Amino acid sequence: MNAPNSPAWPVPVTIAPDALADIQADFSREWLRICEEACRGALTPPADRRFRGPAWVASSQHLLMAHAYLLSARALSRMVDAAQVGEPLRQRLRFSIMQWVDALSPANFLAFNPDAQQTIIETGGRALADGLANLARDLARGRLTQNDDEKFEIGVNVATTAGQVVFENALFQLIQYSPETDKVYQRPLVIVPPNINKFYILDLQPENSFVRYAVQQGHTVFMVSWRNPLPSDDDGIDEATWAQYVDDAVLKALQIASDITGQDQVNALGFCVGGTMLASALAVAKARGQRPVASLTLLTTLLDFEDTGVLQVFVDEAQVALREQQIGRRGLMPGRDLATTFSFLRPNELVWNYVVGNYLKGQTPPAFDLLFWNGDGTNLPGPFFTWYFRNAYLENKLKTPGGTHVGDCALDLTRLTLPAYIYGSREDHIVPWQSAYASTQVLRGPQRFVLGASGHIAGVINPPSSGKRSYWVSEQETLPADPEAWLAQTEQHAGSWWPDWAQWLAGHAGAKRKARSVLGNARYAPIEPAPGRYVKVRAM
Repeated sequence: MNAPNSPAWPVPVTIAPDALADIQADFSREWLRICEEACRGALTPPADRRFRGPAWVASSQHLLMAHAYLLSARALSRMVDAAQVGEPLRQRLRFSIMQWVDALSPANFLAFNPDAQQTIIETGGRALADGLANLARDLARGRLTQNDDEKFEIGVNVATTAGQVVFENALFQLIQYSPETDKVYQRPLVIVPPNINKFYILDLQPENSFVRYAVQQGHTVFMVSWRNPLPSDDDGIDEATWAQYVDDAVLKALQIASDITGQDQVNALGFCVGGTMLASALAVAKARGQRPVASLTLLTTLLDFEDTGVLQVFVDEAQVALREQQIGRRGLMPGRDLATTFSFLRPNELVWNYVVGNYLKGQTPPAFDLLFWNGDGTNLPGPFFTWYFRNAYLENKLKTPGGTHVGDCALDLTRLTLPAYIYGSREDHIVPWQSAYASTQVLRGPQRFVLGASGHIAGVINPPSSGKRSYWVSEQETLPADPEAWLAQTEQHAGSWWPDWAQWLAGHAGAKRKARSVLGNARYAPIEPAPGRYVKVRAM
């Protein structure tokens, strides 16, 4: 995206008198209706799930409070929409208003939440004591508990697909997974996950493991497991750059998988930031006259950063310059900061829901593998992060041929002509699906774009066995520039998109041969069983 001008504060925010009058009139009419229904005892619970509990329904005073809150929230939202300001400032206003409105919900306060009060009464005060204990524990840990973490252990009941670590350096370990079929495709699959989180989002439990699914389709799968740098590390990891990750991690992983399997080319898959790194690495290889990859899969990946959704509110010159000053030469971008940022993109679901449950009602969150992974964040080397922050999010240079350099190579993604399978999630708030689709206009090879239902993670982790959701795909060979035009010509299919991808990948994987039971080779001998040590290092 192009860098928005940072406004000088305070900025006068004006609303056209007619628009403001309409908002006020609608507010007054709706408030009058609510009050009349309350007087008649006919006020129904609002659709918002925060206010549909039995205690809310039974209390006319609390129902009135909930309706007044929601009415005020709608009025504030309409005022932001009507404000006579530029779009970058409107996005910031909208985000700020959302934070204040969600934080000030009466459901978040014990004095105004009848459900929480009823829980305390029914438990004889135990819920209050447990809630205070939960609050003290989270204050000591420095983060909000979203999951019963004690129910999961990496390598025991998450990240359990069998394999061996066959290489490691200061940036990553490379896992080779054991075959589960008698024959495997000649060409292996190398997966580059985001280093902003742990790789095991793609290998949660056997029934929802993308890795296990790929192995069961007959692919020899390699996984990059990123190192999680800590403030105590003294080997210079906090000075690692984007170029080092491209050369010493992504391209290195591709080369090792090629060496172990004896193939000139591999198939490669990148997820989120991992896809951005992978595409950058392939462009660097292309500039050097190398073609290490036969086909490319990008899952919820940005190559064109023109529209980064709600994350745009965090991106301007001042924010980027501040991070560059703090950690641009050395230091770490804390995983805690990143996790907090992503949680407040959906504050009701990922923050206040747990404040109410954990602290007001004294509950323990249920065990959920995805939320266990979500709470297992990673730190990032400062130079790596600030390069990405400026060149991608702020200045959107990656899509422009020669717009930026990685090491000594001018980056040109438009020179990538290999076949590509590009996936976006329809309700993704981190990588809007239209922005994932924009990669089709950057890459130049034959492409298949698939749109899945749900969000950034749930859309990707949708195994066929679940029978959930759906996906959209067009069989037209030429993809239009306009994503909405593409959507208009698609057909919706029930269930998971994984089989569609597996069928596509099989066409680029070569013939099948007898699977080898021994992993690695003489040059890259097994170091330790999967999932390895690196993934078990916790940042928070």
